[in-house]
Amino acid sequence: MTPAADLLTPAGSQLLDRLRGLDVTPELAMRLAEELRGHYPADLIAAALTQQSLRTAAREKFSRADEMFFTRAGLEMASPELVARHSARRFAGLAPVADLCCGIGGDLTALAEVARRLIAVDTDADALRFARQNVAAVSAGAAGAAGLTGAEVEYVCADVVHLPPELLAGAAAVFIDPARRAGRHRLRAGDSQPPLDWCIGLAGQVPLVCIKFAPGIAHELVPAGWELEFVAVGRALKEALLWSPAFATTQRRATVLPGGDTLVTSEGPAVPVTEPGGYLLDPSPAVTRAGLVQELARDLGAWQIDPMIAFLSVDEQVSTPFARTMRILASMPWHEKQAARKLRELGVGSADIRRRGLAGDVEQIRRRLGLQGDRSATIVLTRREGRPWGLICEEVAAPGQDQATGPGDLR
Repeated sequence: MTPAADLLTPAGSQLLDRLRGLDVTPELAMRLAEELRGHYPADLIAAALTQQSLRTAAREKFSRADEMFFTRAGLEMASPELVARHSARRFAGLAPVADLCCGIGGDLTALAEVARRLIAVDTDADALRFARQNVAAVSAGAAGAAGLTGAEVEYVCADVVHLPPELLAGAAAVFIDPARRAGRHRLRAGDSQPPLDWCIGLAGQVPLVCIKFAPGIAHELVPAGWELEFVAVGRALKEALLWSPAFATTQRRATVLPGGDTLVTSEGPAVPVTEPGGYLLDPSPAVTRAGLVQELARDLGAWQIDPMIAFLSVDEQVSTPFARTMRILASMPWHEKQAARKLRELGVGSADIRRRGLAGDVEQIRRRLGLQGDRSATIVLTRREGRPWGLICEEVAAPGQDQATGPGDLR
């Protein structure tokens, strides 16, 4: 048996129960390993300590993480529960649904909530064992909450590229999450196992296909007729979903969770390009990756401040899940000495400096500005009409919208 399989034995279950709820730091792991030696095999202790550490990390993605099983690669590849449930909704009522390259079952658990029959396939026997346990754990929680019975799942340990044709012949739909890692190493952007072209070819066997892919996917890799959806949770871009023509309802889509708000491709006049107004809008990364900045601008009555930059502007405050809103206090060609004087006039003593379209070391710029005062602001460094431009802004928090992002760059 492998160390992972050992965790599913009675001794493994007992040991994991002892570790439940602990935050296994490296120091604590060393102490626990010493305490447990003599009671359990060394390999089992190491596997259990690793598993408890993974469960702790998985709480950010899964509400029942403490009852689930993970591999390190499987947890990294797994969609957050919220995102998995979003993609699973289109599979409601379909049976059977084949989940290819299912890994530890992050998406499988969501599909099991909407589909009564599933075929789960993965070449990693340990990951497949964990997927079985995870579906059972999540289904038990759902059954306790709603009195439901679990989905019927067939587990197949095989390379999806060499599946018997009859296994997919009866499938109503396919969900596939091709691996973007080889061992411990990430594959190059756009590469996967199986390759994207092979995944796209599945639509020739089963018309209803969804491919989960990295959000950096190039648009030109997606065939005509397929829908390309980019999904963000708050300001964090999580993944791309490629929906086959039988699933597709638009060309490109941006979805922002947790609200599930969606923006799709539409036709309309070109958006004007002119100087900033009273407010600056920074579109969600899902919107920019989907190439829907113009659609958002038309919906909001906004304009661009530069044709090559995704920033939008309006004169009146707007609230939208598809963009962060900032009130513009000052707008000017970017010259550090002039900007420093304006910041002193405004009493800005602390600032989040963000760049788009301009290079430069954020911390060096901050030091040279010599900020002094009690006011906080956001300094946006960008371009307008091809030349460096600076905007001093205040964040306008929309109800229920996370406005925070990391320093230095707008994402």
